[in-house]
Amino acid sequence: MREFILYNTLSRKKEVFVPLTSGMVGLYVCGPTVYGDAHLGHARPGITYDVLVRFFRHLGYKVRYVRNITDVGHLENDSDSGEDKIARKARLEQLEPMEIVQHYTIRYHEAMKLLNTLPPSIEPRASGHIIEQISLVGEIMDKGFAYVSNGSVYFDVEAYNKIYPYGILSGRLLEDLQSNSRVLEGQEDKKSSFDFALWKKAAPEHIMKWPSPWSEGFPGWHLECSAMSAKYLGENFDIHGGGMDLLFPHHECELAQNTAARGKGGVKYWMHNNMITINGQKMGKSLGNFITLEELFTGSHKILTQSYSPMTIRFFILQAHYRSTLDFSNEALQAAEKGLKRMMQAARDVNSLTISPDAEPILVLKDVTEGVYTALCDDMNTPIAMAHLFEAVRIVNLVKDKQIKINAVDKETLARLFEEIAIGVLGLTDEQSESGSGDVLNGVIDMILEMRRQAKANKDFSASDQIRDKLNSLGIQIKDTKEGTDWSL
Repeated sequence: MREFILYNTLSRKKEVFVPLTSGMVGLYVCGPTVYGDAHLGHARPGITYDVLVRFFRHLGYKVRYVRNITDVGHLENDSDSGEDKIARKARLEQLEPMEIVQHYTIRYHEAMKLLNTLPPSIEPRASGHIIEQISLVGEIMDKGFAYVSNGSVYFDVEAYNKIYPYGILSGRLLEDLQSNSRVLEGQEDKKSSFDFALWKKAAPEHIMKWPSPWSEGFPGWHLECSAMSAKYLGENFDIHGGGMDLLFPHHECELAQNTAARGKGGVKYWMHNNMITINGQKMGKSLGNFITLEELFTGSHKILTQSYSPMTIRFFILQAHYRSTLDFSNEALQAAEKGLKRMMQAARDVNSLTISPDAEPILVLKDVTEGVYTALCDDMNTPIAMAHLFEAVRIVNLVKDKQIKINAVDKETLARLFEEIAIGVLGLTDEQSESGSGDVLNGVIDMILEMRRQAKANKDFSASDQIRDKLNSLGIQIKDTKEGTDWSL
């Protein structure tokens, strides 16, 4: 089994991945709060951890992939005040909260399926694990790291920090938090503004509430992941993933809860994908650049110049390393669309390449294969892996254009690269082939382009230009490159 290197947010360095249980990986990823349609920001963690799971399985590991659904306790300002996001949506739409949860959970699953992400092994909901969360609050209180105030229970960060360092995951020292803290509305019950809720007493009009030893209320947002990860992966597991926006306070608080209750953080590797920006700005509703996946697929958002397919979005996301920021633009997506088409065309063409028994081995192909695996094993460096795959695309086009010959072994190597890595690990699919008329359209255009290639070879440039112009008039753009001819609608 190949050695896999993973960047650990906790240690702030790359480490050799060694699972706690031989041959088995336990992965917990923070899923969505289901009160609205899935958006571009949901696509990145969905695809990032999907590729991680696919690659682990490709390397021979078994994976238990747990991704939660937050359906209670996540308040409007991501803190301990304001209204529950789902309860607010339910009030505005005059629906039951669980109607909101069910509707948007289904919508999220539909979007993830279009992006070709594999479903998790287990997908627990916060509202289905209230008993476990109440029990965890009791454990933290018994250890002296929580207090009751007016029916709510808060984590005592200062008491915790006297024994365990608070802020080791995010690098935010308690002293800095103290100097920069300010009293916010709804926090009067806390000893300190940086304490966080483990259990919130519900107001009489609050819809989503449960009985507990302290009050009728609901769990704090950070509590659910500590409780559910332990239930399904044990108190020690391999990887906890999520977006960089969850690093603080969510994951920092989760790590503190684990340590307070059990004396150990419980997670060996913390993993965080970075954010997607739009034209250099953080994506947000207030900025008018918040784009749902449905808007991307239909092209209905005002900043979009066209619609983009799910595989174009996936290809676009994989072009950047998961830990780097990724800037959205129409130009970047259009480039991704062309790159995807080139790669999928090569994946189709490789199977029809003519084998030459006298062909010499293509020496560079060994470097291509090794380069792909080296990149993926180096903290899942998908952009470098894709660069090597495009070298494989170039080789396919050279053989296709009869500029070089290929033997049976090399053809099999190329076919395996596209099938096992581009499709199997990166999760890219050939959308044109999957559509009803895709194969027919591809075949017809390939036939026409072959006629044009023959015309150019015969120096009949008038016929070549006429074919190009006719295709352009039909909305089919062609581009001659040194690897061959590309076309796009």
